Amino acid sequence: MGNSYAGQLKTTRFEEVLHNSIEASLRSNNLVPRPIFSQLYLEAEQQLSSLEAGSRADNEEEEEEEEEEGSESSSPVSYQMKPPPEGCCTTDGFCQAGKDLRLVSISNEHIEVPSGFLLVGAKSPNLPDHLLVCAVDKRFLPDDNGRNALLGFSGNCVGCGKKGFCYFTEFSNHINLKLTTQPKKQKHLKYYLVRNAQGALTKGSVICWKGAEFRGRQSSSSTCSSTLFQLPESSGLSGSTSSEPLPAANPSAPSGTQQTAAAIDHIPSTAAFSSAVYNGKESPKQQLVKNNLSALTRPSVLGTLTNSGPPKKRHKGWSPESPSSTETWNLQLNPQAPNRIKNDGGSLSSLPHSALVGPASSPMVGSGEPVSVPDNLLKICKAKPVIFKGHGNFPYLCGNINDVIVSSLLYTCYRNSQSLSRAYEQYGASTIQPISEEMQLLLTVYYLVQLASDQVPLIEDLEQIFMRSWRESHLSEIRQYQQAIPQTFPQVPSQIAPVTSAQLPWLAGLAASSCNDSVHIIECSYSLAEGLSEMFKLLIEGKLIKTNYVVIICASRNRAIDSCIVITGKYQARVLSESMLTPLDYQKEVNYQLVTGKVETLGSFFSTLCPEGDIDLLLEKFYQENQGHISSSLSASVNKPTALNGTGAAACTSYEIERHQIRPFQLAVAQKLLSHICSIADSSTQNLDLGSFEKIDFLICVPPSEVTYQQTLFHLWHSGILLELGLEKEHLTKQKVEQYVMKLDAEAQIKFKVFLQNSMQNPHTLFVLIHDHAHWDLMSAMHSLYPQTELSTGLVDRLLNCREVKEAPNIVTLHVTSFPYALQTQHTHISPYNEIHWPSSYSNGVDLYHENKKYFGLSEFIESTLSGHSIPLLRYDSSFEAMVMALGKRFPRLHSAVIRTFVLIQHYSAAMMAVCGLSQMKNYTSVETLEITQNLINSSRQCPSGHGLMVVLRIPCTPLAAVAYERLYNVRERLALEDNFEIILGNPNSGITIGKHFVEQLKVWQKIEDVDWRPQTYLELEGLPCILIFSGMDPQGESLPRSLRYCDLRLINSSSLVRTTLEQELGLAAYFVSSEIHTEKAVVNDVLESDPEKLSSTDNEDEEIATEGCFETGSTSEKRSPMKRERSRSHDSASSSLSSKASSKTLRSSLLTFCSESSPPLIAAGDTVKSSHQVLSNSAEETTNNYERQKQKVDKGAQTTISKHLPPVTEQLDTKQNIKSAQISITSSSSSPFSSSSSSSAPTHNSFILQTSQCSMTKASKQPPIVFLPKLVYDIITSTDSSGLPKSSSLLPYHSVMWASSFRPLMSKMMTCTEQSLYYRQWTVPKPIHMDYNNRNEGRMDTFHPRRLLLSGPPQIGKTGAYLQFLSILSRMLIRLTEVDVYDEEEININIKEESDQYYHQPGDMWPDLETFKKMPFDYTIHDPKYEDASLICSKLQTLNSEDRSMNRRQEDMYTRRQTTRMRLSKYAAYNTYHHCEQCHQYMGFNPRYQLYESTLHAFAFSYSMLGEEIQLHFIIPKSKEHHFVFSQPGRQLESMRLPLVTDKSEDYIKSPTFTPTTGRHEHGLFNLYHAMDGASHLHVLVVKEYEMAIYKKYWPNHIMLVLPSIFNSAGVGAAHFLIKELSYHNLELERNRQEELGIKPQDIWPFIVISDDSCVMWNAVEVDCSGDRKSDYTWTERNVSLKQILQHIEATPNVTHYALIGMRKWSSKTNSAEIKEPFSCCHVHDFIMLNVDLTQNVQYNQNRFTCDDVDFNLRVHSAGLLICRFNHFSVMKKQIAVGGQRSFHIKSKVSDTPVSISPAQYICAPDSKHTFLAAPAQLLLEKYLQYHSHRFFPLSLKNYSHPVLSVDCYLNLGPQIAVCYVSSRPHSLNISSSGLTFSGLLLYLCDSFVVASFLKKFHFLKGATLCVICQDRNSLRQTVVRLELEDEWQFRLRDEFQTANAKEDRPLFFLTGRHI
Repeated sequence: MGNSYAGQLKTTRFEEVLHNSIEASLRSNNLVPRPIFSQLYLEAEQQLSSLEAGSRADNEEEEEEEEEEGSESSSPVSYQMKPPPEGCCTTDGFCQAGKDLRLVSISNEHIEVPSGFLLVGAKSPNLPDHLLVCAVDKRFLPDDNGRNALLGFSGNCVGCGKKGFCYFTEFSNHINLKLTTQPKKQKHLKYYLVRNAQGALTKGSVICWKGAEFRGRQSSSSTCSSTLFQLPESSGLSGSTSSEPLPAANPSAPSGTQQTAAAIDHIPSTAAFSSAVYNGKESPKQQLVKNNLSALTRPSVLGTLTNSGPPKKRHKGWSPESPSSTETWNLQLNPQAPNRIKNDGGSLSSLPHSALVGPASSPMVGSGEPVSVPDNLLKICKAKPVIFKGHGNFPYLCGNINDVIVSSLLYTCYRNSQSLSRAYEQYGASTIQPISEEMQLLLTVYYLVQLASDQVPLIEDLEQIFMRSWRESHLSEIRQYQQAIPQTFPQVPSQIAPVTSAQLPWLAGLAASSCNDSVHIIECSYSLAEGLSEMFKLLIEGKLIKTNYVVIICASRNRAIDSCIVITGKYQARVLSESMLTPLDYQKEVNYQLVTGKVETLGSFFSTLCPEGDIDLLLEKFYQENQGHISSSLSASVNKPTALNGTGAAACTSYEIERHQIRPFQLAVAQKLLSHICSIADSSTQNLDLGSFEKIDFLICVPPSEVTYQQTLFHLWHSGILLELGLEKEHLTKQKVEQYVMKLDAEAQIKFKVFLQNSMQNPHTLFVLIHDHAHWDLMSAMHSLYPQTELSTGLVDRLLNCREVKEAPNIVTLHVTSFPYALQTQHTHISPYNEIHWPSSYSNGVDLYHENKKYFGLSEFIESTLSGHSIPLLRYDSSFEAMVMALGKRFPRLHSAVIRTFVLIQHYSAAMMAVCGLSQMKNYTSVETLEITQNLINSSRQCPSGHGLMVVLRIPCTPLAAVAYERLYNVRERLALEDNFEIILGNPNSGITIGKHFVEQLKVWQKIEDVDWRPQTYLELEGLPCILIFSGMDPQGESLPRSLRYCDLRLINSSSLVRTTLEQELGLAAYFVSSEIHTEKAVVNDVLESDPEKLSSTDNEDEEIATEGCFETGSTSEKRSPMKRERSRSHDSASSSLSSKASSKTLRSSLLTFCSESSPPLIAAGDTVKSSHQVLSNSAEETTNNYERQKQKVDKGAQTTISKHLPPVTEQLDTKQNIKSAQISITSSSSSPFSSSSSSSAPTHNSFILQTSQCSMTKASKQPPIVFLPKLVYDIITSTDSSGLPKSSSLLPYHSVMWASSFRPLMSKMMTCTEQSLYYRQWTVPKPIHMDYNNRNEGRMDTFHPRRLLLSGPPQIGKTGAYLQFLSILSRMLIRLTEVDVYDEEEININIKEESDQYYHQPGDMWPDLETFKKMPFDYTIHDPKYEDASLICSKLQTLNSEDRSMNRRQEDMYTRRQTTRMRLSKYAAYNTYHHCEQCHQYMGFNPRYQLYESTLHAFAFSYSMLGEEIQLHFIIPKSKEHHFVFSQPGRQLESMRLPLVTDKSEDYIKSPTFTPTTGRHEHGLFNLYHAMDGASHLHVLVVKEYEMAIYKKYWPNHIMLVLPSIFNSAGVGAAHFLIKELSYHNLELERNRQEELGIKPQDIWPFIVISDDSCVMWNAVEVDCSGDRKSDYTWTERNVSLKQILQHIEATPNVTHYALIGMRKWSSKTNSAEIKEPFSCCHVHDFIMLNVDLTQNVQYNQNRFTCDDVDFNLRVHSAGLLICRFNHFSVMKKQIAVGGQRSFHIKSKVSDTPVSISPAQYICAPDSKHTFLAAPAQLLLEKYLQYHSHRFFPLSLKNYSHPVLSVDCYLNLGPQIAVCYVSSRPHSLNISSSGLTFSGLLLYLCDSFVVASFLKKFHFLKGATLCVICQDRNSLRQTVVRLELEDEWQFRLRDEFQTANAKEDRPLFFLTGRHI
């Protein structure tokens, strides 16, 4: 059916598309047809990836197969052509009429081609070298992209002229193709035919069927992608890119419409034009349509796209549920997603200034014929049109070019949107193509169509639309690369026909047809010039009055489209043209208009508005009338408070004392800063050597604002930091403090030079350079746009980025800012790891920092405004905006800043007059300004001391601020209000000037005696009723006092929309309120909701028909979306009433009457009468009615305290506190709407003092200020995206940066500060004017400066206090870094020593004499204080003295923390991994220029009979240490560790290898012995467990590691000592064998090793002076010496090889002379020992032990008859290390993972019991149990020191209250004489074959003494009892058997206890 029309269609595009749609519908295999508009408006998806192509049901080849099988041939046999009619021609190359069709034959003939047809070449299988010429309707041929070919065929024969072939089969028969397969146009129509220069027909380009050979025009655009670095897939950002929900998802579709819903879910984002998706406001028509459409039809504007391929040749019916195409054209959005509705637009001004061309005096380079700009364009149109160049060529402009502005901004946006991001390129996504130019333009039209009349297009919106459209049209490919796409997308739709250039103008026109002429489309056929000329003509003729945007399109099939967009709307053109001015140009323009007097026309216009005449005349008249009796109301009320205050009758208590204190937040931030500094120091890059600094110095750089400078000085003074750092002495003067703060002005360089000189002269001082308000001046010193005379520009770059600062190793730069975005670009100097963000106060609902105040910043302001739970804090003034807009049209040449300022001054003047009694003036101000003025004037009268409110009036332009100040000052004088409130002009370059009267008031309030005192900061204006006119282009860090009540930002430059600018303006209002604010809020709501009339009386702009210019029907609540209905108050000030609305409408109507352009007034005159009943003077504070209600709620128990003076100028964080006052405020000044119920005029002024004893300032400090914004800014701030992110956050972050690409993911509300930083670091680049522009090193990652940090936090939150606190703790840490906590404990059990007068050596002896030493008795007693809770070891000598031991050991001392003292590190200290200095770089193996030192792993095996197996150890040996070892030559196998000779003598090396066993202390272990050894060569081996090998190797890459076998992973220190000793002995044997071959005797090899704890930090030596008269007299001093000196001294001991163990004392500050009188002792040695592995060959450490293994080993060595010598003149200091070591063993349950504390009593249990098993080694459980509970086994031994427990062959700690006696069972061993000793117990621990029954029978036991036998298993227990004949003397019971609480696989130990018979 569809083909029957072929060739006869009319040429109108609509019918063309309609035909195609019907045809497609009828043939569709889908129940729901594809509506016509989805063909018209949607870009086709590009070719799907090969991964998904196979699964597509509508793949073209499958369709072809289906067609072959289903329609034309029912069997798979070869194709048979219909026989030709008789008598016709069948020759190849000729048609059936016999005419030649071959190209070679007819190339020069004239061929008639009908309109819409093309000549193509067909291939005949029988004539491979020829092409046959055919004429084919071009609609059945594909476009450039290989798509949009209609199914079917329409062609003519060029030979015989026969027309109307509707089937290709029929046509192929006619031209004698003689096919053997089914005829297909795709197979046989091969080439386009074109005429060459000679007019001959030749073969042209290939016909691109199915998009296989894509020939796009975008080839050039793909090369212009910016330089980006790619964001890793796994990062949070890439997830956020794709998690954006699609705008048209329809969650509520009925169940019967699943197919439709499925299609809806993957609508491509060309739905971007759906109203309100991107820019918020909807046209009224769309709003009305929305509510009438059913849920099903809402998203179906795009139809169902599942069948977007060419239609099948089958008939399918229309689905009854599918909506008609006329319904679907109404653009709408699912109204059940209200969070997306409020998305109002801003302006294009966030565009980079570099991309803008200023006023068209220098228009863009054009091409083609020039276009003349008509004269008087501005005069006629009342606005300068803004022309945005789009695609293609732009013509020259000539004539009156000053009246137009041309910008390349849109062109740049289009170009950027066509450069694919590298994020996609790197995956080789060749199938992903950029969005087409036609689609870009069409989407732009859709976007403009849905903008409301008061909205301005925003480039970010457009970029997002393009991005979404592109992403969703390439969903399948992107999904392969970004796995984070939400699963809401069903099967990806197939290809959709793209928009062609021929369709474009018609589609654009169709889209614009619904917008009531706001968008006008002009189509040109030749060039843009004709379109521009026509547009100018229409403008001059006044035909574009209602049109805001003109889109000019020049499109033809053969070349690229040309386009441009002209902004003709007066409001839009004004905003956009002003946004193109740089800040400097803006100021110049305003200044010019003021100086030349152009503003005088405004003044004369204002005077005509007032029916009573000029305002100045009224003021003068009022002044004359009231001059005589001014003192009546106003001034009396001002003077009265001072008198009251003087007598003390009723003083206000708002000034309470606030001491300078650090808040938890600030402390947390200071600690984060400190940890970042430490991490820089700890890194291997050696960029900061904290250990080399002794003190801190600093310099704070602030912007050149006098107030900020004074404010910083004040904080610094009161913080006490200068005294704390020792920089200044007690008597601080202001001059001294000023040395540490630098204003970045012309004089800064001198101060900075001094700072640099100091840093060079003091290399051991760390200088911290703090750059506060760091976003302020980021101008490059080289590329300054400003004149070079302005020295302050680029100053930050010149000073802070100078080479001296960058290279100085002792300068750390800290940038501090609330808006860090411009410092987070691709070229930033600051590493992302060096960023510190202000912490969040809440985490998962938990308050992290208990603050008594709540911070109110931007997010809280927005939340309060959107939530609807309280009066909105952000508002705009609709009547003010309406007047400004009307005046803007009347005075097109005046800058809007001038108009806005003059209107606002007029409003304030009128409001002041109205409050003073000129009630007629209330019609000439707005409700909002009236509220502010009333509260300001009345505030001081409500407080007995005269405290009042502050109103900040922000006027960025300094000349305008001066005009405003002058005008308001004059009005105030005329109204006799000069003593009521002050007007202050806040200029950044000058200080504060206020009147003498107010200075005196402040001095009284703050109790200041100083005669010359003047306030220097805004914080010192606390409580002063004033209007602060805050000028300067940007705030520069000034803090405002807590009496701030209104922040009037109506005059901020709303056209300059960048994120930093907006947020810093709103940052002025940031505030701390008492955290109890929620209680107050609740009451506010009660008051409000009790009066429904007040609630409904909101001044809402939707009802102001005259202003809005759009007609609406239905009530406000019906036509507003759910969010708007909820938040009707948020649009405007919520404090207006019905009557006030009437007055404001009257005002507006009177204004609009004067403005010729507006419609006549729509308000009845009667409305004006009502307004006279408005209550004016009592403002919105409290009405009489409210007062009664509140009075009952006042807290009567509140105490009034008179506060002492402290200036309220501590950090903003500290100042704005909840002030405890006599009464509690119930409502804020904004909380009560004007009472419309009161019919009287204002009550008398005196009644206020009677009514309200509540101070306004007190109330102000309990709630955040109210902020008034321009409407444009309000819309941007309060509109949020689907994630809840305010729209302002996605604006360009700063004016000197630009987006790296339009193909960037959207930001999300869920992003943390860190993620935002990473986002900006990837997606923004600095412009050439930015100081970071040149900071790039191609291909290298060292662009970050290592000593640069960035602290960011919300404005006014207390960053100054935080960084001052940071300086304090950094200083303390530096001092602390040079100190260490060492154990300082007296030796224990001194009194048990044998008291003897005999001394074996002289006090001054350097070495022991061997023979003398052999005579010395061994002291069994343990004296080391760490064994204070260990069992006493008894000998015959000590039994008599041990009775009183329990008396000496006070129970409370037993478990107290061990005593330490802080010592300064000497130059001979051992260090942990945190120490870096120049000298030990090489020793540590860290060098920034090279990789970590290489090391090799070597296995070393030896057999050991006791273990019954071969032990395999591994050595990790760095290359630099290989000279200490011997390797076999061919295989480089490790053979041995080299040992020196006993006879070797050298000052340069230490002979003994040092072994340090360690666990859990890879960072904190003191393994850096470089300084301790004083640089001497030494061999140091770390002994580590296998599982810790990697981490130790990472931290200590240049140390030799000995790795224990994995079976020892859970072993204790005994195993390490055991293996060290056995390995060393085995190595000694190997070395003896090796060196014997060299002729060296075995006994000459050095046999000693050093075993050192990992906490030995320093070593000391005692120097004894024996020069006294008598031999016994001596003096001694102790000093720190190097370990090298001590070891070399000991190694030089005569006959040293005869000693088995040599040790030294543990250091104690309490050491007395008696302890060192004998220079050598024969006693236990600990911690740091020299071990003779040769002599101790047969004495082993117990490899199972965890505790006391050194005591056990000492006893074995002594019993073997070997000598143990302690050098008492040497001592070792041990550092207290809180991690690792024995603490790394945690005993926990094996069953549950939950950490449950298990008491030592549970460490053993009965065998076979169901006791909870523990995950700990059996030996550890045994030792811990015996330490705490051995009295259960040895009850008789408790405190019975004269009858100890006999312990055979081992020493186990049985706790401090039980004594043990150690005996060895080895033959020939030295034991104490046990005759006369009776024992209270016997302990047999894993006894070996040396213990026999006869040995035990030598000893005597008390009756009832107990026995404990410990064995590896139960069988061994029984065998031991039998072998030792224990049952002869001991009685055993079954129940006396126990085991450690281990599971069977953990091999528990078993106990058997018995009693002596």
